[in-house]
Amino acid sequence: MTPALTTPPLSLYVHLPWCVRKCPYCDFNSHEGRGALPFDAYVDALIADLEHDLPLVWGRTVHSVFFGGGTPSLFPPEFIDRFLQAASARLRFAPGAEITLETNPGTAEHGRFELYQAAGVNRLSFGIQSFDDGCLKRLGRIHDSGEAEAAVKLAQDAGFDNLNLDLMYALPGQTLAMAEHDLRRAFALEPAHISHYQLTLEPNTVFAARPPQGIPDEDGAWDIQEHCQALLAEHGYGQYEVSAYAREGRRCQHNLNYWRYGDYLGIGAGAHGKITLGAEQDILRRWKLKHPTQYLAAAGSAAAIGGDDRIAPARRPFEYMLNVLRLVEGFSLSSFESCTGLERAAIEPQLQAGYAAGWLQRDGDRVQPTELGRRFTNDVVALFLPE
Repeated sequence: MTPALTTPPLSLYVHLPWCVRKCPYCDFNSHEGRGALPFDAYVDALIADLEHDLPLVWGRTVHSVFFGGGTPSLFPPEFIDRFLQAASARLRFAPGAEITLETNPGTAEHGRFELYQAAGVNRLSFGIQSFDDGCLKRLGRIHDSGEAEAAVKLAQDAGFDNLNLDLMYALPGQTLAMAEHDLRRAFALEPAHISHYQLTLEPNTVFAARPPQGIPDEDGAWDIQEHCQALLAEHGYGQYEVSAYAREGRRCQHNLNYWRYGDYLGIGAGAHGKITLGAEQDILRRWKLKHPTQYLAAAGSAAAIGGDDRIAPARRPFEYMLNVLRLVEGFSLSSFESCTGLERAAIEPQLQAGYAAGWLQRDGDRVQPTELGRRFTNDVVALFLPE
């Protein structure tokens, strides 16, 4: 009997697309803000967009909200507040739902953090990237290390204790000692969570077209990664995903929902969503128009939808593994069945290949990537590509 496709937990992603300046490594849907930004009009558009998508999630509870970008902290707190009030009037928010705002230290202003907290934001994610001023300059960041530390301390003074610091490694001109120094500066601030990920040259970015000098080679990057992973563990940050480390009880619930193949509504310019349609036994991916001007003109109507894609059963194993195999915990075979509507037998040959290569291990119902498998995540996931 084919397993029933059941609805997993639901999150809400809200995209705020403007930045002060586009970073040369960034491939996100972000646009340099020129002149006064249309805060009011954009929040109106977000609310209209949400209302248009509500029929997809009637009656379901939202467990987390994430404001991503762009630079969400460019939006003054009153606009975040207005959107959250409108969203909570239209959706059922779980008690204590995690609500994260991405923030750039270069846009932090004194007094603002208290107001974001009053609006309902209870988690901040700081895009610091490095505490080395030379590295920051080469990355095109608009802040320096002093501003980064000051912004984090301002947030803590405002009462935020659930903070993430984003750090990158294998940066142009970076040595292992420099990468360690970045982490030690982060440890001194005692964040609840650290995202530590390798700089990659993404297509259609300035860095891809003109690669900077001095990027560590593959072996050098691996040495940094291994050393820093040990350092993070030593300081109480448990790795639970390829690039995510958290204190006990402080894992990012929103990102965990992505990685566990949960559902999420995507609201805003270029936002992507994934919704399980239980009655139809189908999975829908929907994305919105990318350019803010086009999005603003169309939000709230079908014209704002950049595309709808039904995930055919043959593609679901790859989609599922693309997410869950990033997790140290791996996945349960029963979760695979409920999230994809497929029998576990559908992936048995691929699993056997993963066990044979030493990339995967099984304990009862649970399958986990081994340490070797975590090093070669792309190769493991490729086992599940549809033929």
